[in-house]
Amino acid sequence: MNKIITIGREFGSGGREFGKRLAEYLGIAYYDKEIITEISKKTQLAEEYIQAIEDKPISTFPITIGNSFYAIFNPISENVEVSVYAEQNNILVDMAKRSSCVIIGRCADYILEEFNPFRIFIYSDMKTKISRCIERVPEGENLSEKQLKNQIISIDKNRAKYYQFITGNKWGDRLNYDLCVNTSSLSIKYAAEYIGKMIESKM
Repeated sequence: MNKIITIGREFGSGGREFGKRLAEYLGIAYYDKEIITEISKKTQLAEEYIQAIEDKPISTFPITIGNSFYAIFNPISENVEVSVYAEQNNILVDMAKRSSCVIIGRCADYILEEFNPFRIFIYSDMKTKISRCIERVPEGENLSEKQLKNQIISIDKNRAKYYQFITGNKWGDRLNYDLCVNTSSLSIKYAAEYIGKMIESKM
């Protein structure tokens, strides 16, 4: 059976880098923005539009919390947002069936529960998250530390709402994960290798 590793992460915690390094160490597939590309191909919607749908707070779906995506989402719905999430669900399942992989975000820990994924949550303190964001800010974009802090809080708030809305569980709660990693004072590279060795011994 394929080994599926899902990674939830706070914005600026280095979760994406961690996931990519972990996948490279284990020699398995890595999926993040590739998921949006696949959704775009399936729905013929622009990637930017799909990203905008995923980034906004969930509030309009007629969803009963606790049900599975299979029961909740109807791919032929006229609601574009519902169709995007339905297609995302199908793509995640296909990826999990295809091979062992690391999947970033998108409630994959819940959607792929039947695959018994190893669920990791990456977090760090605000000072560290701001520092990482400053290092990665696009050229020409000058945001103050206060602006970055507000952006981080806003993004994490939306992620928490999305996760709770879809799963009925609290985002970041240690009870929902197999491993929580504080990257505030860790080298992400070495943390990924160390945890990779641990996972490798169980694969």
